[in-house]
Amino acid sequence: MEFRKCAVIGAGTMGAGIAAHMANAGADVVLLDLDGEVAARAVERQVKAGGFMLPGFAERVRTGSTRADMALLADADWIVEAVAERLEIKRALFAEIARFRKPGCVLSSNTSTIPLRDLVEGMDPVLAGDVLIAHFFNPPRQMRLLELVSGPRTDRRTVARLRRFIDVALGKSIVVCNDTPGFIANRIGCFWLAAGLGEALRLGIDVETADAVMGRPFGLPRTGVFGLYDLIGIDLMPGLIRSLQANLPADDAIQAYDAEPALVTSMLERGLTGRKGDGGFYRMGAGRGTRDVLDLSSGAYRDPRPAPVPDAEPRRLMAGTDLEGRYAWAVMSRTLAYAAALVPEIADRPDQVDEAMRLGYGWTHGPFELIDRIGAEWLSGRLAEDGQAVPSLLRAASTGGVYRVAGGAREVLLPGKRGAVHARLGPAEGVIALPALRLARRPVWSNEAASLWDLDDGVGLFAFHTKLNVFTMPLIDAVHRVVAEVPRHFDALVVGNDGPVFSAGADLKAMLALSERNDRAGLEAFLQAGLRAFEALAGAPFPVVGAVGALAVGGGCEFLLHAHRIVAHAEARIGLVEAQVGLLPGWGGVAAWLARHQAAGLDAGAAASATLRAVVQGATWPGAFSAQAAHLLRPDDRIVMNADRLIGDARAATLALRPGFRPPTVPDLNLPSRAVLDRVVDDLAPSLAPHDRVIAGALADVLSGDGRPVSMAELTARVTGCFLDLALTEPTRARMRQMIATGKPLRN
Repeated sequence: MEFRKCAVIGAGTMGAGIAAHMANAGADVVLLDLDGEVAARAVERQVKAGGFMLPGFAERVRTGSTRADMALLADADWIVEAVAERLEIKRALFAEIARFRKPGCVLSSNTSTIPLRDLVEGMDPVLAGDVLIAHFFNPPRQMRLLELVSGPRTDRRTVARLRRFIDVALGKSIVVCNDTPGFIANRIGCFWLAAGLGEALRLGIDVETADAVMGRPFGLPRTGVFGLYDLIGIDLMPGLIRSLQANLPADDAIQAYDAEPALVTSMLERGLTGRKGDGGFYRMGAGRGTRDVLDLSSGAYRDPRPAPVPDAEPRRLMAGTDLEGRYAWAVMSRTLAYAAALVPEIADRPDQVDEAMRLGYGWTHGPFELIDRIGAEWLSGRLAEDGQAVPSLLRAASTGGVYRVAGGAREVLLPGKRGAVHARLGPAEGVIALPALRLARRPVWSNEAASLWDLDDGVGLFAFHTKLNVFTMPLIDAVHRVVAEVPRHFDALVVGNDGPVFSAGADLKAMLALSERNDRAGLEAFLQAGLRAFEALAGAPFPVVGAVGALAVGGGCEFLLHAHRIVAHAEARIGLVEAQVGLLPGWGGVAAWLARHQAAGLDAGAAASATLRAVVQGATWPGAFSAQAAHLLRPDDRIVMNADRLIGDARAATLALRPGFRPPTVPDLNLPSRAVLDRVVDDLAPSLAPHDRVIAGALADVLSGDGRPVSMAELTARVTGCFLDLALTEPTRARMRQMIATGKPLRN
């Protein structure tokens, strides 16, 4: 890792969050503020807020004061400035940093409003060559977007070095922005918010209705406009909009909206700053789970009114003549036209704008993707009828759309001096994008549950596609088939997908139906089919790498435990959660996890106790680092920070395993006496529901022994019998019914 030591100056929410995420990436970090105690408390807050992927990562951060500890910057590879948004403060700080930084150390600003050209004006050319803007979004751990701005004085090698670290080590999706006020996401997002508030006040629409319109119909977050104002802070929004207005020309569309309408001034005078204060456009009501709503006319709070989400496609909604339709048109027509008019001013390509809005503001579809959904020709015509200017890029999109598929690849419309033309979009080096793969190729084979794809160099990709990727019988059959099919086409296999769920486990509906019929034989057949499929995968004569980017629980976790290697995104959630539905992991998960505990050096009692405790509690580990600490992931499993690189890194892992590969031998397991496990059950008992105590006792039986080695097959056979006994009980059926109906566990 080229950037081994990083530093952040400014220990506010953003600065401390950036420092925490740098520590997540494995860097040693210095966090400085005017007062060293402020920096120390900021680290403590990040631990409580979850800024660190493991609490122990906080030990990688050293805090101090800018008054006494600037010398700590001397060996830093990257220094981030995250102080107040005032140009004179930042320039003075850069001059001070220059006294301490080593040659080649990158210096970036986290500014969201000040152009780079203003920051480096009059700066020493050597220093200016290493200065750029790297704008994180809050919270830095979770928000993937990073806007990167360089200028004509920035050294290209500096940009390339930092991009690589931000991409691979920090896991950010980098959007390259031009050096303009607000860059991309805040330029468009602040306009959308200003228009959303201004048009609501003009039209007299209420808060609930406005947020219902500015939500699901357009694929925007459910906060809508007013909920997002409350989240950002009503005290902060006027300043952001004023900053843009001050730095943009008089004819920019954002100048049409008041940065601080009289209503907002009145709210601020009353201390209504949003969620962080006593309320905003919404506030928690007196009744539990209710919230009051601000009346935009009177400024007083009132009870919420029903606001059904408009059941219409964006175009039909915008064409409506009712209040909802007029509001949708007023806000979104101006926002989409604004975005179209800003390319290539703020970014060279429309796809950069779309990615910034998806990742920075949580839009399902970026502005240009929305334009294609609505229809560029229709939108251009309506804008002209409405007396609004029609941007040239939008007019050009009227004939073929902003995006199109040609030659097995996605293309985007690019503005040019001789007119707009479509150009091919491709993934970055080392990235395997499954949507692009699906456009370019046909699967080697596919059925209703899964498909097998060619990743080149003798590596296949096995992707599930049942609902939530649960293991139905067709998917279990597909696992059997892929084990037989791979040697005909490949000599290594990646298992993964690009969805929000790797696998939510076994087909719970099918198991409940068998249980309610008291069909023990049917349940056992289903259990054995999955177990044989997973064992066949574990014994395959070719390397199998599981690529888990999101949720892998229950049977999905057990599947991964049978892979020869796991490559996991750092934010993947993994766990054996079967106890939540009244069951035990039935596909070898208990034995596999026990084996990993013992391989990590735990003795028989400690390994069995840790396995029992975790299985009975049915926990999901909230990230790959915590799953590795719990021995669900092995020390040689790989954790990837950038989800876009997951499949590519998993493919590289298969290639590394391939030379001389042999499936691993299956170890025998040592089991402690029942007395050891009884102590664990007694310790857990006060926190367990009645049926959990039954599960704990049953698992203690399974995991207890007389000290002789037990094969994994024998231990799994014990689990199978216990699983079947539990599955046919009414408390387990009640848990399964509740989980299917609500997605929430029943504590019975």
